[in-house]
Amino acid sequence: MSLSSEQEPSTYREAATQPCWQEAMNSEIRALVLNHTWDIVQAPSNVRPIGCKWVYKIKRGPDGNIERYKARLVAKGYSQVEGIDYLEIFSPVVKMTTIRVILAIASINNWHLQQLDVSNAFLYGDLTEDVYMTIPQGLHGYSPSQCYKLKKSLYGLKQTSRQWFAKLSHLLLSFGYTQAHADHSLFTKATGSSFTTIVVYVDDIVLAGNSLVEIAHLKTSLRSHFNIRDLGKLKYFLGLEVAHSSSGLYLCQRKYCLDLISDVALLNSKLSSTPMDPSLRLHQDSSAPLDDPLPYRRLVGRLIYLTNTRPDIVFATQQLSQFMGAPTHSHFQAALRVVRYLKSCPGKGLFFRRSSSLHLLGFSDADWATCVDTRRSITGYCFFIGSSLVSWKTKKQSTISRSSSKAEYRALASATCELQWLIYLFRDLHISCNKCPVLHCDNQSALYIAANPVFHERTKHLEIDCHLVR
Repeated sequence: MSLSSEQEPSTYREAATQPCWQEAMNSEIRALVLNHTWDIVQAPSNVRPIGCKWVYKIKRGPDGNIERYKARLVAKGYSQVEGIDYLEIFSPVVKMTTIRVILAIASINNWHLQQLDVSNAFLYGDLTEDVYMTIPQGLHGYSPSQCYKLKKSLYGLKQTSRQWFAKLSHLLLSFGYTQAHADHSLFTKATGSSFTTIVVYVDDIVLAGNSLVEIAHLKTSLRSHFNIRDLGKLKYFLGLEVAHSSSGLYLCQRKYCLDLISDVALLNSKLSSTPMDPSLRLHQDSSAPLDDPLPYRRLVGRLIYLTNTRPDIVFATQQLSQFMGAPTHSHFQAALRVVRYLKSCPGKGLFFRRSSSLHLLGFSDADWATCVDTRRSITGYCFFIGSSLVSWKTKKQSTISRSSSKAEYRALASATCELQWLIYLFRDLHISCNKCPVLHCDNQSALYIAANPVFHERTKHLEIDCHLVR
């Protein structure tokens, strides 16, 4: 009832009639003014200020209850001109594999896990370009010729995320933290017997380490520069639900999965025991195309995000994502089967045991010429830290393999690259493995090619991109 009775307004006129949204907009304006985000100036004659709009969002917890009403003043950054209004816009975010690796290691080493949220994070970035914006709706007493000249970044601007990350990373480096080479959104600090690591995903921050004193000191230091909300023990992060117990950590996306099932109106549907029909090979068939492909694209996009904790649907999602351009009714029915499978187990996820070892273990496989349209093979691999599954991937290979041996060897090369990256990540986290990493492959020909140092005509074309396995 609470989920369906509260609606997010789509326009300012609709929000202005409700006290809860009026207070949310006033709170946003107060934060912007307090942060000295803009100066009120006369609009230059040769400049056309970019527009802005209000965006409204109801923030809910993992149980579906309303935590707060959030109103954001967002600049219409799509009207910005490259080279004039902005120069660089790329901003790194932490990889999901990095998050899983840290949670697995934290479970094994009994690290403390804390979560922070930076309120109005994007407003702290400093702008180096001259950006002018119109007066937002709801503010009165200004002449039509006046506008805002932005001094700080604002939501919606193309360079906002980059400027925020630049300021945060510079601050963390000044605190003595080191930016990881394997993942630039990961920061670590080792002093004596204490070790602390910081994971940054835009304005969400996770702290992990063995010293509560260092974590408390970091919180105090950040609070002196930003408006920080201390969310305590890590429980809900980017839609990932984290459950703590004496035996380990459990990671799932139950609320996200149930919302997905509800959005496609399959809460009362029959269950499916498998995500795909084992005998079905999806391809560009002759069935009728969808009149509106947007629901299909939205559904597959949400399934892709669900694969962060559900490796059991990775292959099905990879198959469905090949037809985003021109999906048909048969493709949509295959996607709905995945949803019916999810309905049978919405809370399934990953368990990171505290008794697990730190041994890196990988498995590589390939499905030869499985693509009906292109006859290309499918690569698949997964990696464990002891018994904790932390990395996996399913992807169609970029070239056609004329034999199963070549397909398996290319899959082995992809798994080797992932293994190398995981080793680099372990090095950044100051984790030393007591055993050499092991990579398993079930194809004898691929193993012989990997072990044989002699190049001959059958394998010389693999030398550049695949022989790194050796």
